[in-house]
Amino acid sequence: MTRKKVKLVYISDDNARKATFKKRKKGIMKKVSELTVLCGIDACAIISNPCDSQFEVWPDPKGVKQIIKRYHKSSVIDETKNMNQESFVMQTISKAMIKLDKQRKENYEKEMSVAMFDYMESRKVPENMTITDLRNMDKLIQEYISEIRNKIDQIA
Repeated sequence: MTRKKVKLVYISDDNARKATFKKRKKGIMKKVSELTVLCGIDACAIISNPCDSQFEVWPDPKGVKQIIKRYHKSSVIDETKNMNQESFVMQTISKAMIKLDKQRKENYEKEMSVAMFDYMESRKVPENMTITDLRNMDKLIQEYISEIRNKIDQIA
């Protein structure tokens, strides 16, 4: 006989809810036990009983305390390796800012190059250039001249 699909809704009947809780709790405890045996890991389960004020633990309270203690100890050690959301976003932003600065510098160098070639064609200095831009263009011209001289020297 096949099982029918269970609707996941709150069980309003107290007796049915308690019976379902007992069955499901037993199943969860069994699954945790199987997981530890099959995979060779340490695991524990803590289930709060809504009817009683007691907690059900597996394997036993002492074993649960050891596992939790080891978890807390490892989470402090691994915290330096792990990254929380804020630090991840900050790292991503800083990488993007570095990339943006690099791209701006590259764009500026290309603009200076284009302005230099425009000047060489028309012999007119672009109107929107500042003194700093003119100095940078001068550096660029000097770099091109030194490159040309190096190539001439290599050929000769």
